[in-house]
Amino acid sequence: PGRTQFKVVIKALSPKEVTRIYTPRPLDRNDGTFLMRYRMYGSVTKGLKIEILYGDQHVAQSPYILKGPVYHEYCDCPEEDPEVWQDIMSCPSQESQITEDFISFPTIDLQRMLKEIPAKFSQTRGAIVHYTILNNHIYRRSLGKYTDFKMFSDEMFLSLARKVRLPDVEFYLNVGDWPVENRKANDTPGPVPVISWCGSVDSRDIVLPTYDVTHSTLETLRGVTNDLLSIQGNTGPFWENKTERALFRGRDSREERLHLVKLSKENPELLDAGITGYFFFREKEKELGKAQLMGFFDFFKYKYQVNVDGTVAAYRFPYLLLGDSLVLKQDSQYYEHFYIGLKPWKHYVPVKRNLEDLLEKIKWAKENDEEARKIAREGQLMARELLQPHRFYCYYYKVLQKYAERQASKPEIRDGMELVPQPDDRDSVCSCHRKKPLREDL
Repeated sequence: PGRTQFKVVIKALSPKEVTRIYTPRPLDRNDGTFLMRYRMYGSVTKGLKIEILYGDQHVAQSPYILKGPVYHEYCDCPEEDPEVWQDIMSCPSQESQITEDFISFPTIDLQRMLKEIPAKFSQTRGAIVHYTILNNHIYRRSLGKYTDFKMFSDEMFLSLARKVRLPDVEFYLNVGDWPVENRKANDTPGPVPVISWCGSVDSRDIVLPTYDVTHSTLETLRGVTNDLLSIQGNTGPFWENKTERALFRGRDSREERLHLVKLSKENPELLDAGITGYFFFREKEKELGKAQLMGFFDFFKYKYQVNVDGTVAAYRFPYLLLGDSLVLKQDSQYYEHFYIGLKPWKHYVPVKRNLEDLLEKIKWAKENDEEARKIAREGQLMARELLQPHRFYCYYYKVLQKYAERQASKPEIRDGMELVPQPDDRDSVCSCHRKKPLREDL
């Protein structure tokens, strides 16, 4: 309110310790809450003191003391006891999607996978990466020529290994778009566990958070503007001042998206839809036209957002939910790891696969403004809970833990695997109190 700004000061608890900490301005979420982000470029032994000031007054039970040691992102200092780490991180005791994904795999036969997966999936899909985690080190080999996206999984596994000791585990990760294992649990032979970023109702892949939301979490304050946190402070004008139309912008990666543009041309008072890039249906560009690219924060000038699948699930869905608009979501066979926690008509408005009821749903939202606003708010609150950074770390850990419990034989470093090294830490001070000296160092 007024011109007074909140100010957050974060510094080492001990005056003898000095560390660099980047603290941008708090993000105003326009509902009485503010989001504060900070990034450390050095570790502290005693801890951090966090002061929240309004003018020159302490507010919100400030100051907070975060007892040390507190390590920066690149400090390789894993907590040896995973139970302690999960408790500190407030990890949920279970994740419904993980429970469901592992029903098909009471035991995991590594020997069968070694024979079958490279032959069955790497030739046809060309996007399989074989990982072994042993003694908290990450090893991998790429199977196929479309494995560049392994940089995202490498980054997350390394980040997790710096924070907690991981179980010894050997698995195959599909870094392509589509889930790959379509066999049912009662087929002969049954399915093999392949880990993917996207699931579908007719596949048995084990789902991890997508590379997109994972990268967004790791990159926060390191150059990405559209990360899951910054969206929350850039949700456009207040609800009553938003444009009362539905918006869509995106590539032509699915035919329904072209249909959206036609609907938009016929019903401009309800829908503003445009294709920003033609790759699959180039011949349609003349007929449908090409829309200008739009800054993502500008999406939230509109009251309603249309979410239509791309090649698989549209990975913008979590970002749209975090805004302050009502999401109209196309029915889909595809899902991300968190969809299981969402309910239609509570967190979003469902739209038929062929979009035949989309205009009717937009009209409903316009005629039932208070209810539409409530659904938008519920979706936003649920997304804030499910998509917090710590939840991604917990989720990755739980998948590895469940998988490790089911392995019928010990993981090994296979021929052709290479160590994925932890990043060099020369730029920042990191002295890990947990690390015991190696025998040869004594």
